[in-house]
Parts: sequence; structure tokens; C-alpha cells
Amino acid sequence: MTAHQVGGIVAGSLGLWLLDNHGWRSAYWVGVLPLFIAVPLIARFLPESLSFLVARGRTDEARALAGRYDVEVPAAEPARGNRLDGIADLFREGRWKPTLLFWVTSFGGLLLVYGVNTWLPTMMRAQGYNLGSSLAFLIVINLGGVFGMLAAGRIADRFGAVPVAAAWFACTAVGIYLLGAHTPLAVTFLIVFLAGFFLFSAQTMVYAAVTARYRTESRATAVGSVAGIGRFGAVFGPWLGGQLVAAGNQGWGFTAFAVTAVLATVFVLLAGAAGRERAAIAESPEPVAAR
Repeated sequence: MTAHQVGGIVAGSLGLWLLDNHGWRSAYWVGVLPLFIAVPLIARFLPESLSFLVARGRTDEARALAGRYDVEVPAAEPARGNRLDGIADLFREGRWKPTLLFWVTSFGGLLLVYGVNTWLPTMMRAQGYNLGSSLAFLIVINLGGVFGMLAAGRIADRFGAVPVAAAWFACTAVGIYLLGAHTPLAVTFLIVFLAGFFLFSAQTMVYAAVTARYRTESRATAVGSVAGIGRFGAVFGPWLGGQLVAAGNQGWGFTAFAVTAVLATVFVLLAGAAGRERAAIAESPEPVAAR
């Protein structure tokens, strides 16, 4: 996921050069290049998940792939049922609670990612910074995201993805709110870096939390649904920023995004609690009705 932020750094750097020298349309011509570079490489070299192949009954492919990388084939039963089972499984056995809560969290997380990334230069210009500094903020916030991803992943391996996601969203709220205060340029760059450190990896930890709470045969569906619902937030965030800018209330953008981060903190904690409750019931030897 750090590559997402590296792309943001490259985009901001190219923007500083392209806009002045070649006009805004040139950025779109450059932006289409990854389609022709990355897609063929992915199709050719990125292997499928072994557990997914086994769950789908494609054991011959799994054995061949395991032999190529000298790893063991995971033990799992092939999935049964039709293609809708993966979707239905998100709501069975009490999983509907964490599913819906993760959806709402992802909505807020991607609202923040795309809302802040889209409108940060404009909102910072409204705070009195020049265009060059405002575009540089976009580079710095994505640079913070790279380091934040690396740190969040290691910490989540030790303490769990949900606590890290909650802490990261809470710190995001503080960082974004502080951006609304005009501070010396060096201090502002530090705040922007720290905001990016927590912002982007908070949403990534939501995906990590989801993968640990669903079975192999429905895991991709779970992550896909969380990411898909989150895309509504990815649309709403830039729209919200645009409405505030159009109304001349850019300064309120920082408050609105900070409040969203606070709500995401609450929802991811509730999702984690709901997931633990469901797991405890599933693993208990006592009949549920008896308790």
C-alpha cells in the first residue's frame, strides 16, 4: 500500500512541473501510462493466493504454484455453494454487525483519503499559503503516508489491526484539525507530514482487520465489499470539499474532515467489538440459547 502514497508523491511532483509548462491536460496524459505498464506486469507475474485456489477447488494450480515458490499447499476444504454464498456469508452467524460497521468505517476512511488529498492544496491556499507551498503539502502528506504504512503494519502485527486503525483515525482527527490553524511554514509541513502518517494507513488497517475476520472463501468478497462501500465515501469526500470551497467556507473543511475521523474511530472500535463477540459465540462449547 505504500506504492499508493508514492504515486501521490510522484503526482504532486509532476504537477508542479506540468501545470506551468504544459497545462493541466498533460497531467491526464501522464496519468494513463500506468495502465499500459502495470496491467501487463500484474497479469504476467503476480501469483494467485494459494488458499484461494484451494478454497475454489483449483488444487492442481495450487500445487503447481506452491512447487514454483517452494511452499506448502494450505489445508482447506473447497468452497461449496453458488457464487452468492460469499456475499451471504458476510451476514451469517452474526457477521452482519461487523460487516455493516466496517462498511461505515470504510466510507469515512475513504472520504478522508480522497477528500483531503483532493482539496488539501485549495484549503491550504485559503489559509494564506501560496500555490507552490500548497502543492508541496500534497507531496509531504503522501510522504508521511509511506512511513505511516510501514509503521502501522508492524505495530498491527503485534497489537492487532483494529486498535491500530482506531488510534490512527484518532490521531488523524487531531492532525487535520490542527491544519486549520495558520502556523509557521515549517510547523505546518510537520503537521501535514504527521496527518499523512496516520491518515492513509488508518484506512489500510481497516482492510487488514477485515481479512482476519472472514473465512477464506468469502474473504475477498468481504474486503471487496468494504472497499466498494468505501468508494461512496471517496465520491462524497471530494464533493463535500467542493461544496465548502464553492460556499467560501474552506476553513470548515478541516473541521468536517476531523469530525469524520472521530466517527471512523468510533465505528472501527464497534466493528472490532462486534467481531470479537461473534467469534466468542462461535467458539463457545455452550449452546447459545443456554446462555
